[in-house]
Amino acid sequence: MPLLSNREKKTELERKEKPRKNTELSQLEIKDLHASIEGKEILKGVDFQVKQGEIHAIMGPNGSGKSTLASTIMGHPKYKVTKGDISFDGQTLLNLAPDARARKGVFLAFQYPYEVPGVSLSTFLRTAYNSVRQGGKRGDLGQEMVSVLEFRKLLKEKLKLLDMDDSFATRYLNEGFSGGEKKRCEILQLAVLQPKIAVLDETDSGLDIDSVKIVAEGVNKLVGPEMGVMIITHYQRILRYIKPNHVHILLDGRMVKSGGPDLADVLEARGYDWIKKEALT
Repeated sequence: MPLLSNREKKTELERKEKPRKNTELSQLEIKDLHASIEGKEILKGVDFQVKQGEIHAIMGPNGSGKSTLASTIMGHPKYKVTKGDISFDGQTLLNLAPDARARKGVFLAFQYPYEVPGVSLSTFLRTAYNSVRQGGKRGDLGQEMVSVLEFRKLLKEKLKLLDMDDSFATRYLNEGFSGGEKKRCEILQLAVLQPKIAVLDETDSGLDIDSVKIVAEGVNKLVGPEMGVMIITHYQRILRYIKPNHVHILLDGRMVKSGGPDLADVLEARGYDWIKKEALT
């Protein structure tokens, strides 16, 4: 074995000690996904991928399987995967519980958020934040829990970013919230937890146009190179304010068409009937 000079030894030592930079973007991949509930198949072979920094819109008529897709990605026990795979950064998520998937960096904003009387939004968010940190968010296992004071400072920054009053965090989770307030609460959770991939299940559902604009503005402030977003929606209106890179149409449990943002405009003008006819031919 040849002897190394002092300079070569130093270079070799630096090479070993210097951490390897991970420049690859995280990716959520859905491959030939079939899922059922109570024996009834809802998803019948769904394929697509979402990377950090991308915005994907999943559109489709009522009953097409959009919310089932969101719940299955997050591991809702009511839905059974019968075939295919859901993977994150090349590792399957199928054997992980919902909280473990959240620790990996996957987030789901519910279409109908639950009310939790007696638990303040601030307490809920701090518990969720510490749970994700300790579970190894972004691969850093065992991060220390943040104190109440530390988290209060963080939360205040996020509230300011989203133009929300500080008093919002003192209210009980979703109790007495309007539809718009519930959806803004979900976006605040997104801001605090900062997942790699966020699934927004019909965030615009039941909102008037002003509330849609407010929610969209919050999402736009958070989306960036480190966060990919999957927007599930029935209507095109939220996509006027959140511009997707890709649009996919889900029909009867299958992805029947994919395209650019113009596809959403075509749906707005022509509806879903032409897609149904095209899928049958």
